[in-house]
Amino acid sequence: MRLPPLRPATLIRRYQRFLADIAWPDGTVTTVHTPNTGSMRQCINVGARVLVSHSDNAKRKYPWTLELIEVDGHWVDTNTQRSNKVVAEALQLNTIAGLQGFDVYPEKKLGASRIDFLLEKEGQRLWLEVKNVTLMITRACAGFPDAVTERGRRHLRELMAAIDQGDQAAVFFLVQRPEAQLFAAAAEIDPDYAEQLAMAMAHGVEAYACQCETDEEQTRIVRRLPVMI
Repeated sequence: MRLPPLRPATLIRRYQRFLADIAWPDGTVTTVHTPNTGSMRQCINVGARVLVSHSDNAKRKYPWTLELIEVDGHWVDTNTQRSNKVVAEALQLNTIAGLQGFDVYPEKKLGASRIDFLLEKEGQRLWLEVKNVTLMITRACAGFPDAVTERGRRHLRELMAAIDQGDQAAVFFLVQRPEAQLFAAAAEIDPDYAEQLAMAMAHGVEAYACQCETDEEQTRIVRRLPVMI
């Protein structure tokens, strides 16, 4: 997926969940929007190189958006608003093994939640929920979540209910760390989510972990990672 035009800056701080201060190369400081509800631990480092995009929407209070953060020499996509678009593009191009040949319908209601995608093929229905992953829990293992998430647990319960109704269901972990070799739930951060994920998989919910490769111009899914429970 092509990224919008990006400008380099330096991260000063993140605060109030959706805001961050950045410094331009000339030293001036700007407040930018940060579209990520997680803690972004390991990514929010004072002095880190960042790339930001600009919106021409006059109604926006903060026209600049934090898009990528450099972590350990690699660009990490922290914009969770893009995650579904990256997955949607891969689904439409049929590049994800096991999720090929489906008609793709975004943002469909399931129970009390909106699930990111409903996939349909030959009368078969598959509910797919996407989670953006920026955390490494070991040197080789990416993990989710990076903060306690009741919403994430609710989504897993809804996916289990879909299985009970005769549909298929899956959770899709979009891994943004290029050093990752595998994926696991971050039990030390949210043990309830880790337990719920194990229960969901035992119940028939599939877990996909796919790794992204990101540079200053594009981000794309490059391979599937093993999921450890």
